Amino acid sequence: MLLCLTANHRNASLEVLERLSQGAPTATRALVDDELFVAGAVVLATCNRFEAYLDIDEPLTGGEAVAVESVVEAMAEASDIPVDLLRSSVAVHQGPDAAAHLFAVTSGLESVVVGEDEISGQVRRALDTARAEGTTSGELERLFQKATHTSRGIRNRTGLRGTHRSLVRFALELASSRIADWSAARVIIVGTGRYASRTVEAVRARGAADIRVFSPSGRASAFAAKHGLVPVEDFGVAAADADVVITCTADAVVHADAFTPGHRVLVIDLGLPRNVDPAVGRVDGVELLDLETIRLHAPLDEFSAHSDARAIVGDAATEFAADREAGPAITALRSEVLGIVESEIARARARGAGDETEAALRHLAGVLLHRPSVRIRELAVEGRIDEARRALETLHGLTVEETAPTAGDAWSPRIA
Repeated sequence: MLLCLTANHRNASLEVLERLSQGAPTATRALVDDELFVAGAVVLATCNRFEAYLDIDEPLTGGEAVAVESVVEAMAEASDIPVDLLRSSVAVHQGPDAAAHLFAVTSGLESVVVGEDEISGQVRRALDTARAEGTTSGELERLFQKATHTSRGIRNRTGLRGTHRSLVRFALELASSRIADWSAARVIIVGTGRYASRTVEAVRARGAADIRVFSPSGRASAFAAKHGLVPVEDFGVAAADADVVITCTADAVVHADAFTPGHRVLVIDLGLPRNVDPAVGRVDGVELLDLETIRLHAPLDEFSAHSDARAIVGDAATEFAADREAGPAITALRSEVLGIVESEIARARARGAGDETEAALRHLAGVLLHRPSVRIRELAVEGRIDEARRALETLHGLTVEETAPTAGDAWSPRIA
């Protein structure tokens, strides 16, 4: 059973998201290691959402409610968040709803800036991290691979393709009302990761030429050489001469004493957890544009997704659930046919046949299996998988076990 717990820009404060991003990943790893009912977990943490996708192995009636409560309590404790607050800040999706939600997230349909093109990479990296830590499962692998496929389909088949919206670009759009001439602006980037690279590209697209980089971990010189920037060794000295400071790192928190009172500077904080102490915004001359402000000003209507993108997500979720139902029937048919083929190959080998005969028999089996397999999937999508099971039993004498039912219809979208 698939379960998704999500706290995002729609239902949780920035403070809750910050705490979850710091503490909850450890909790989900512990759940996989310690809890018998959690078979796998993938955690997606971005600047505007924290999501835990869990593969729950719980045969007991009502066991999903126990699983949800166990996960919430573990995340609350690890993140130092009151359990009641986390309950009110987390939405729950289960079964097909969890799949549909991930597909929409991966396609940028649930982002602050709808259609933004960074989230799909973040989803892929979340799966890579789960693989490296040994917390993924076969069902989660299938889910996330389908999400990536769906995202590509939406970008290729809808108006979302080519918009290239991102949180960085939108933040710079907001900032442009404060910056009269980007070509004359002195910009400091704090950070040297993938997000910093994207930020450099976006700032240059605005016309900025004087771009410097500061890294609290000492990687500024290498990053500057790669991107044609000027490295900064003393942030305070550089900030006293800067027009714009953009932070996008997990390695630093910028404090108020780094800025000179009276010097006008725009500080854009794109980090989660926060890279900039809120007190910075109270320094004379400093204007702070953080994620909370960006979220409040995001013109959601302007970036609304096309209805056909939502339709593609719905179809993909239906197909994902249908594949699960169709799997046992297809496996049973393939096992029978391939078993016959193996017997025929062995018989042909005994008569002196070579590799060419074996290859021909295997190819023939694949051709014969293709159309029935496609039809079984189609019947599953149409809600007629029982017809496929009866046909296999009537024609082949195969008994196909039903997949365990999901309780998606019984779930409220939010924990009460």
